[in-house]
Amino acid sequence: MTINCKGQLIDLSTPKIMGILNITPDSFYDGGANNTNYSAVKKAGQMLEEGASFIDVGGYSSRPNAPDISVAQEMDRVLPVIEVLVQEYPDVIISIDTFRASVAEKAVQAGACMINDISAGKLDDTMLDTVAKLGVPYCMMHMQGNPQTMQAKASYEDICKALILYFSERLKMARAAGINDLIIDPGFGFAKTIEQNYALLNKLDLLQLFDIPVLAGLSRKSMIYKVLNTSAGNALNGTTALHMIALQKGAKILRAHDVAPAMECLTLLSYLS
Repeated sequence: MTINCKGQLIDLSTPKIMGILNITPDSFYDGGANNTNYSAVKKAGQMLEEGASFIDVGGYSSRPNAPDISVAQEMDRVLPVIEVLVQEYPDVIISIDTFRASVAEKAVQAGACMINDISAGKLDDTMLDTVAKLGVPYCMMHMQGNPQTMQAKASYEDICKALILYFSERLKMARAAGINDLIIDPGFGFAKTIEQNYALLNKLDLLQLFDIPVLAGLSRKSMIYKVLNTSAGNALNGTTALHMIALQKGAKILRAHDVAPAMECLTLLSYLS
């Protein structure tokens, strides 16, 4: 349950928080909020102060039906922010949220030390070899299709069995490529109906059979606000409720927009241990 980031061993037997830093104009919750270096650094500093162990920087919106952007656009969004973050916070552990190997490589060269890939290498055939070459931890998520097509692919005989088969195959390929530090993300909201999301959350502990850390990305997603008949902006309370469930079912990283409330979940969980 340890991963190596820039020579620092991070113990994930104690859960950690990954703060979300979207450098996009169209993300479902905070699109446009961090689109300048100043606003991005200010947000990252706040999340670090509140207890985030990782900052996940993304420049490609993966919300359902999000428009496709070029590699150059994605790099133009994320690379300057990563460079400034490293200057301001030399010890920051930055994850680059991308499914493109070329973006991942440039981001690591700029100072990122983890790759968070929504496609587990399926949208870029060179990703696994690139991650192995870079020698950084790799988070692989479950998704069918791509952000433009995924909601039409939410068809499974058994969602949990489908994920176990998927990760068995993708982890085998990642290890064969030479990737040592691996994390899996079940991909809540990606090619899944609301009912499938909750069935998956209810049995999230089944993923512990892989004996590697599980990341849960639940923050303010539609599986929360649609059930509560509200909006992403009013979904913090529901997010906190599901965060605690995910932790109790074995999640080791919570990927969150709101770090302080997520940290409170970790504190309270420690009293149940």
